[in-house]
Amino acid sequence: MTHGQSAVTRPGLRERKKQRTRDALLRAALELFTTQGYERTTVDEIVEAVDVSQRTFFRYFASKEEVTFAVQEMVESRFIAELRHRPAREAPFEAMRRAVLCAWNSIGEAIEEVITVDLHMRTYQMIESTPSLLAAHMRRGIALENQIARLIAEREGLDVERDPRPRVAVAAFSGVMRVTGQLWGRGQDPSVEALRDLTEEYLDQLVPALAGDWRRPEDPEGAVPQPGDVPTAGWPDPTDE
Repeated sequence: MTHGQSAVTRPGLRERKKQRTRDALLRAALELFTTQGYERTTVDEIVEAVDVSQRTFFRYFASKEEVTFAVQEMVESRFIAELRHRPAREAPFEAMRRAVLCAWNSIGEAIEEVITVDLHMRTYQMIESTPSLLAAHMRRGIALENQIARLIAEREGLDVERDPRPRVAVAAFSGVMRVTGQLWGRGQDPSVEALRDLTEEYLDQLVPALAGDWRRPEDPEGAVPQPGDVPTAGWPDPTDE
């Protein structure tokens, strides 16, 4: 490898120092938010913990809200990048499913380079229990859904404003992601692997949950469909007596 190649692939000293400062601010902010509360924590307390100035904080983050969602932004960006590179032959839902699982395969190490997985889980729990952050979380989710729907429509050669299918598919996918995130946040295993496994399990149940009757004619008491089951009926006919 030449000197020029090394300079391209390895960040310089200045860039590494800036990244360390940003990571330190992120860790300090999330630790303070999760231990004493988001609303009660000030930017002054964050910069004091890292021994830098307010000016330095605002060089990296526009607000406390931005630093709160910094890791989530990293995860979402990785998912979008994976989705853009999925083969065109994959159906939309399969492309989203594979993209999110591939993203989780690679993002765990990147997260742990910045914060511990325990702090990641505590941050998620803090967001869910803080009204202002939960509202921001929902707004960000809507914006992300719109971005994914446009990307899916582009993959399929559709007009997202005229064809409802991309938004419907993304809404169903996003609903599963919200549920698994909430279950993981309330669980006992803070690992990224646990979140990935839970996500895969619930995504695999999406089609059985939506396709066909759960209560089959041969089982009037009702039965829970299992992965791989073939639905025996579609939506009920409103004309049936």
